[in-house]
Amino acid sequence: MRTISLKESRAAVLQAPSQLVAGATCHSLETVVGNTPVLWVPDVCFGSERGFWAKLEGHNPGGIKDRPGLYMVARARERGELEPGQPVIESTSGTLGLGLALAGIAYGHPVTLVTDPGMEPLMRHLLRAYGARVEVVPEPHPTGGWQEARRQRVRELLAEHPGAFCPDQYHNPDNVAAYEGLALELVAQLGRIDVLVCSVGTGGHSAGVSRVLREFFPELRLVGVDTVGSTIFGQPARPRLMRGLGSSIYPRNVAYEAFAEVHWVAPGEAVWTCRRLAATRYASGGWSVGAVALVASWLARTLPAHTRIAAIFPDGPQRYWNTVYDDAYCARHGLLDVVPARDPDLIKHPREREVTRWTRCETVVDPLAGQARQGVIR
Repeated sequence: MRTISLKESRAAVLQAPSQLVAGATCHSLETVVGNTPVLWVPDVCFGSERGFWAKLEGHNPGGIKDRPGLYMVARARERGELEPGQPVIESTSGTLGLGLALAGIAYGHPVTLVTDPGMEPLMRHLLRAYGARVEVVPEPHPTGGWQEARRQRVRELLAEHPGAFCPDQYHNPDNVAAYEGLALELVAQLGRIDVLVCSVGTGGHSAGVSRVLREFFPELRLVGVDTVGSTIFGQPARPRLMRGLGSSIYPRNVAYEAFAEVHWVAPGEAVWTCRRLAATRYASGGWSVGAVALVASWLARTLPAHTRIAAIFPDGPQRYWNTVYDDAYCARHGLLDVVPARDPDLIKHPREREVTRWTRCETVVDPLAGQARQGVIR
């Protein structure tokens, strides 16, 4: 059999570009988002032989919120809420900002992002490099913290710029619908999913992914992961180190009825898990990833062996070089060598007591049940 030379192979490829691997090229910015891999992660925390599947959303250009960033802007354009060339203005702690910067370039809109001093310097520099205007609020709101201070500034900017559009990630149902693609990818990749583990901030990806998965797997168990100091699931709001999960307001997109249980994780516990992931699996991320991996590892160890667990890793580690992965930062905040307990504390109701370390609760209630929720920013 004659061996085909490199020269002949090259000529064949150049003459027949249709033979290139499908999906290997992208013709528009929108198509670079999605089709992220899943990785088998052994129980990195407790050393058992079991594990879970991690959906690595950090393989998107900016992380998981590239999906809603593009989707919310596209739907607003379709409905006529966002006219060509008009600005997009939003509050963000970081990841959605990257998604909106991507959408601004893809669809031709200037983007203004309101954040607070907790945003990492790398993230601020990246957002500006991507053409976004970044505005930092100087002080927290007396009751709503930094989150509400950012939202108030967004309202002021919207009043100054008639025709501007605010995606309002906390309450916009498009933030939920944007995750249909992620859910369908998981179905195709894993075939069966029994438990889904998600961090909860705006509530978008936990609601959106679980809603679609339940069409395939009606008995799906959704486990939420929050941070200590977050008010989403009924705990008192406190200053928080962890960004990307938790909230000091009550987002409308949180689907309380969908959760089987919730876990709160402390910063030191998340840092330890992030570093274990990095050292053992070369796949890690930020605060949310550490918190989710801790809970998913525990579920893998304690649930029946046949249980198939999928966990969403929202981002990668790069933006956390001076927080999660910085020994000096972690030492200043007492986060070094905080080894999580083998099992979480257990409370019967979110208002039983204030939690300060990894704790779980199987009673999930809407803290504002029967009350009017905060209005949508428009």
